Amino acid sequence: MNLLKSTGTIAGLTMVSRIFGFVRDIMLARILGAGAAADAWQLAFQLPNIFRRLFAEGAFSAAFVPLFNRKMEEDADRTAAQNFVVDVLSVFVPVLLVFTAVMMLVMPGLIWLIDDFGQGGRSGSFSLSLARITFPYLGLISITTLFAAILNSLSKFAAAAAAPIMLNICMITALLAAYLLNDGSDPRQTAYFLAIAVASAGLIQMLWLYYWARKTGFRFPIKMPRLTADVKELGILILPAVFGAGIYQVSRFIDLFFLGRLPEGSFVYLAMADRLNQLPLGIIGIALGTAILPALSRFIAKDDQAGAQRLQSNAIELAMLLTIPAAIALFFAAGPLVTSFYVGGNFLASDGQTTANVVAALVVGLPAYVLVKVLIPGFFARKDTKTPVYTAAISLIINIGLNLLLIPIYGIIGLAFAGAVAAWCNCAMLYYMLHSRGHYHLEWSLLLRIGRITLSAAGMAAVLVYAAPIGDSLYDGTIWERVGSITALVSVGGLVYAALAWLTGAIDRDKISMLTKKKAAEEAANEGS
Repeated sequence: MNLLKSTGTIAGLTMVSRIFGFVRDIMLARILGAGAAADAWQLAFQLPNIFRRLFAEGAFSAAFVPLFNRKMEEDADRTAAQNFVVDVLSVFVPVLLVFTAVMMLVMPGLIWLIDDFGQGGRSGSFSLSLARITFPYLGLISITTLFAAILNSLSKFAAAAAAPIMLNICMITALLAAYLLNDGSDPRQTAYFLAIAVASAGLIQMLWLYYWARKTGFRFPIKMPRLTADVKELGILILPAVFGAGIYQVSRFIDLFFLGRLPEGSFVYLAMADRLNQLPLGIIGIALGTAILPALSRFIAKDDQAGAQRLQSNAIELAMLLTIPAAIALFFAAGPLVTSFYVGGNFLASDGQTTANVVAALVVGLPAYVLVKVLIPGFFARKDTKTPVYTAAISLIINIGLNLLLIPIYGIIGLAFAGAVAAWCNCAMLYYMLHSRGHYHLEWSLLLRIGRITLSAAGMAAVLVYAAPIGDSLYDGTIWERVGSITALVSVGGLVYAALAWLTGAIDRDKISMLTKKKAAEEAANEGS
């Protein structure tokens, strides 16, 4: 596997999705603002997404991919893999249907719990109806995960990476339709349009990946559920991973619990800030984590520990080369970015200032979030889905403790910072466990490279501190003034970082040169060079 090419494919399409997501959130901020309707919408949208991350982005793929790869190697005509897929689908679909139905029934109590036991003003019939419209998205997108896992296992990353774009397009279409109908004067109607768009997007994404999975030669007939030996093995692997991912999602749910006790607009502030934080996290962290799991599984299956070590080091180096400057740039340029992108219409300057402060707190943990995505495949590839459970549980306890300590003092900013600190604790524990078991260790050459990356990013930060105030009068100006000022600021920061990284040796020139040549890149990936 060509790590650079595979990561580039995923990251490129994820970047397109994040850009569409940016456009979506800009429209959301200006049309819905940060009022009660916007808070209700964010709550309804986040509930299925918490469970989507539980089923779709962690546990299932982590357990399914190694078993599917093993089945692929059993016979040349893929019969074993085909039967495995059908058996899994026959059990997976009923479980999802039952779970979705149960959640729809308990939705009133769930929203009441989040909404400060019904005292926060977000637990009325409006919020409940929005949540019930959006929640079926969970079942549809979770089935989509099975198709995505098959494609990723076959190193066909493009279709799955492109699927989230469809969600953003559906939501943008809904926002445009609502704006044309009511000129943004009826935020409740706009929220209903968005809820319908989310459910529709789940169906479209499922059909999209179903088509591409069938193109690989696999078929997906629905049969009566059968708990075969392979399905039981998958269940044994997936349950600890569900609890592990569940701990993280419990953390997200606890964030909702605390948000429900904060002033109106808090759901919106965190969602808008998280969009900026998720841009590099999604492009770099999720892309690398998705790309290296199949290759790491193959190295470990061959007992090639040296190859696994080099592959994971390459992933960490690439992640830090991109993530550290992104985090530092977001920290020092949060104000201009939030003002340029979000402030306007129903999103006031005061809303922008609060959102910028939340961004600065969130990105403190950005490198840790990405490193967790890169380190966890080191456990999943060895069929160890339990250790990440323990580290996630400890980090959850740390997060809750910090929330209780910081939120009374700093409000929503304290909540964001608590999550960042907990992420660093989780990262440290994951690395310690890999190192203590002899699975992976940081080499001095990599640590030196990370130090040079940090030094280069610090130089960029110094420039941004002086450059950012120059465009103060333009960040909230006309569309062209906003685009021009932000483009100039980002370009200056990017050029300074690139130049310093090149001069300090933060960029491995030989490796980049090698990886950009197709033949050499394939050899590098195969050898873990």
